Order: sequence, then C-alpha cells, then structure tokens
Amino acid sequence: MKFAVIQFPGSNCDQDCVAAINGLDGLHAEYVWHKKTSLDDFDAIVLPGGFAYGDYLRCGAIARFSPIMKAVISDARAGKLVLGTCNGFQVLCEAGLLPGALVRNRSLRFVCDMTITRVEVDGSPFTHGCPKGTLLSLPVAHGEGCFFADAATLRELNTNDQVILRYSDSEGRVVPEANPNGSIENIAGICNRERNIFGLMPHPDRASDARIGSMDGAKIFRSMVQTISVNRATERSERVKRVA
Repeated sequence: MKFAVIQFPGSNCDQDCVAAINGLDGLHAEYVWHKKTSLDDFDAIVLPGGFAYGDYLRCGAIARFSPIMKAVISDARAGKLVLGTCNGFQVLCEAGLLPGALVRNRSLRFVCDMTITRVEVDGSPFTHGCPKGTLLSLPVAHGEGCFFADAATLRELNTNDQVILRYSDSEGRVVPEANPNGSIENIAGICNRERNIFGLMPHPDRASDARIGSMDGAKIFRSMVQTISVNRATERSERVKRVA
C-alpha cells in the first residue's frame, strides 16, 4: 500500500512522515515533489508539516497553487484519503478542501509541546480502533495553529460530526488549560463532510515510535490502511456481483 508524501519547498516534516509510515508493516511511503502533476500510483496522500514556501503571505497560501495540488484536489474529490498535518492542514484549508482557517496562536508565540487530544468521532477513516473518548498523546510545533471558523461553519462541523480531535487534559476534559493555541472549541483536527480528508495541527508522524515517547500517531496511519483495505474489498465484491 503506497502513500505519497508531498514535498513543497520548505517542508521539514516530510522525512518524519516517510519514516513513520515506512515503519509500519505493509506500508510504503514515497516523496512526491510539488512540481509533479499525478498521484495515480498512490493509495493515499499526506501533506506534511513545515513551512511551505517559507509561509510567506499566509501559511499554505502559496503551496495551494503548486502544480501537485491539482492532483491532490482531484484525487480528494474522487474519494482518496488525504491527511494534512500541521502545515499540511493549513494548505488543505487554503485549498478549500477543509473549512475554516488557521491563524496566529492566541499567545502570539510559537508552541512546541506534547499535547493530549480526545477522539470525538470513532467511525472516521482515520480513527478506526479508537473508541470515542480515546486520548491520543501527540506533539505540536506551530506558530499559527489556532483554528478559527465562523458561527455557521462551526455549527455545521459539529452537526455533521466533522470535528475528529479536540485538545483535552489527561482526564479527557476539554478545558481552556489544555488548549495550546487558542483554537475555537479546542479543535485540534477536522475532516470534510465526506470524511476522506483529515487535517490536524498535531503531528502523528512524530508519535509513531515508542522510542520518542508515543505510538498514538501510528493509530491514525493504521486506521487509514484499514479503511483502504475495506474499500478495496467492497470494490472487488461489487465487481464480482456485476460480472455474475
């Protein structure tokens, strides 16, 4: 199963993502340079963290126009799984694939710390095996990770169960003290209505090896594998039915 890890000029977590994915059984990740125009050979797409194009203008604002993004948008709309971490989340919002925006941390300071996130939706392609309320220990490293959305968008996100993760304390309580950046309603990660696109500010790629403090991020990658495997089995079954 092949994952594409997109490389923009300024990406700095692409190697983390490739290492994390390749460290899991049955998975293979490859770098895809931003000037490429096709992702047909891949089963899933990962937009890593970093500072794409130096984060000039706004985070992700220039990366959104890279040649590869036409393929990302096309494949995403066709149902392929897309994961955006940190800067990748910002790019997804700039590209219109996810609602809302990421703005400066309320503290106006760069935050680099381990956070606890609470799983709000257990039936998404990215949280299989994580019952609702599961706590995931994931690191953050960002200066513009404060998620913001207007009232109508926020209402839609909650109504459609699109909020996948919220920052919480060690007891699973969603409290202001657990919020590292001031994100509205402690939102750490969201998906689109179709649930095949997931953006989050924490780094699952930096929490996929017990030697660096947490294996919780690997659960997200494994969930993607499970989703793709189930989808493939369903497609095969439907083909057999059509032939019969």
